[in-house]
Amino acid sequence: MTSLPNEKIVAILPARWGSTRLPGKPLIDIGGMPLIERVYRQVMQCKLVSEVLVATDDQRILSTVTSFGGKAVLTRNDHHSGTDRLAEVVAKRKDITIAVNVQGDEPCIDPQAIDRAIEPMLQDQTIQMATIACSISDNSAVQNPNIVKVVVNKNGFALYFSRAAIPFAREGQTPSHLHHAGLYVYRRNTLLNLSQLPPSRLELAESLEQLRALENGISIKVIQTNYRPQEVNVASDVEAVVAFLSKPRVFPL
Repeated sequence: MTSLPNEKIVAILPARWGSTRLPGKPLIDIGGMPLIERVYRQVMQCKLVSEVLVATDDQRILSTVTSFGGKAVLTRNDHHSGTDRLAEVVAKRKDITIAVNVQGDEPCIDPQAIDRAIEPMLQDQTIQMATIACSISDNSAVQNPNIVKVVVNKNGFALYFSRAAIPFAREGQTPSHLHHAGLYVYRRNTLLNLSQLPPSRLELAESLEQLRALENGISIKVIQTNYRPQEVNVASDVEAVVAFLSKPRVFPL
């Protein structure tokens, strides 16, 4: 990790104990290491991040992070989203200028993909928020509501995110589809302002927090990468992730 002049870029991993589908998920063993440690060690490989923090609502998670030498902070337990948990941390840390929200359930996250999401924020001060996506070629994935799709305009900014198959493919047409990975980069004020807004209509309908930004006029730059999310959402995902980790990778695991 390196520090950049005039920017304090901190990656924050939201990690709550009370996952609906998998309680205690951050501490589940993934190939001999707690899930949250796997994610933390991946993010530590980023070149553009100067600090990594776990934001948690549970002392057990905090103790685990500190035991492997990581940094963690306790947050309130009533947050509705990872964005809100990030905002609590950033509001208390006046030095943070750019915050990166890295999902705490992606043990295979590619550090290079995180850096690529940060780069546009450093090159263009008008960009307030960025994320990543990869192409989808499997039609079953396109139709899967658990895989979030995104469509972008000609300048690479998000038009919409949905659990539905967007864009719709008319007969004879083969539009390209993008799989959105739940990683976000925010400028400080954008994050703090966004957290003060009430959940939006489309956000509630799709259960996608990034729609709150779009509905309130905040543009999101979408960077296309080769990284394909390998999330741990349910117990059956653990075996698939362990198998993925056993394969040769071009980025550190």
